Amino acid sequence: MPIPDDVTGDEIDKDVRQELQSLPKGLAEDVARNLVMVANLIDEDPEQAYAYSKIALRLASRVAAVREAAGFAAYATQKYSEALAEFRAARRMTGSVELWPVMADCERGLGRPERAMAMAGEPEVQKLDKAGQVEMRLVAAGARRDMGQIDAAIVTLQSPELASNSVQPWTARLRYAYADALLAAGREGEAREWFAKALEADKDGATDASDRLAELDGVEFVDAHDEHDEQDAQDAQDGVHGDLSDPTDVRDDADDEQDDLSDDVVDAQSDESHDSDESDDVVTDTDTDTDTEGDKSS
Repeated sequence: MPIPDDVTGDEIDKDVRQELQSLPKGLAEDVARNLVMVANLIDEDPEQAYAYSKIALRLASRVAAVREAAGFAAYATQKYSEALAEFRAARRMTGSVELWPVMADCERGLGRPERAMAMAGEPEVQKLDKAGQVEMRLVAAGARRDMGQIDAAIVTLQSPELASNSVQPWTARLRYAYADALLAAGREGEAREWFAKALEADKDGATDASDRLAELDGVEFVDAHDEHDEQDAQDAQDGVHGDLSDPTDVRDDADDEQDDLSDDVVDAQSDESHDSDESDDVVTDTDTDTDTEGDKSS
């Protein structure tokens, strides 16, 4: 697959670059450039990112960073079984527990929320950093909801991180998940409060908390372009057919047309009379033409 010339491969994380040093220089550069394409496209075009990840995987399947990138690309395209296999391979290579939450979420994606819940109780969770533990909590709450345990999901999300006023990278998503769970439980007032808190923390627009708030407040957004298009269409319709909504307008238009036609007939007859007075010696053919013209006018 084509890669833009301005993608050199130097854009990748230094830890990944270090892993690629085990490869021949030319091969390492090719793998790096494909990994950069994966990172660049995974949000806006996951399928394309997945395609580039497959190339990198074919070139360097024994590099943990490549297996991890392939896993995230598969995850983004909802290929959860493939993603889980790649994450497991990367974990075997590195021994790291960093991927534990996303592996559990793959189990959810495969329709196995009970396995995700079991993973939430494993010792690996205690080895995660704070961000990883919050992510695991989000996955566990999602698994609870998958199993119809909405109240348990709410309790799962209640934590010091949720109660903290400090804004961290995970804060907006945690508050949003809590608000959504409250809404699902019919606790609309509390849900609105937490959607507002999520919006306060969501500086990057990672959630649609503003839309959810507007929905709860009964605010309906209208696309200005659609509104203008509808008005233009109506104006065009009125221009061709007139406003047919008022029968009086139609009758008035018809009366105006009849008046114009009557004026034309009177003018024509007046012209005939004037021509006849000035031409007393006209020939019969001319009289015939005049009669014909009078018939047309009438």
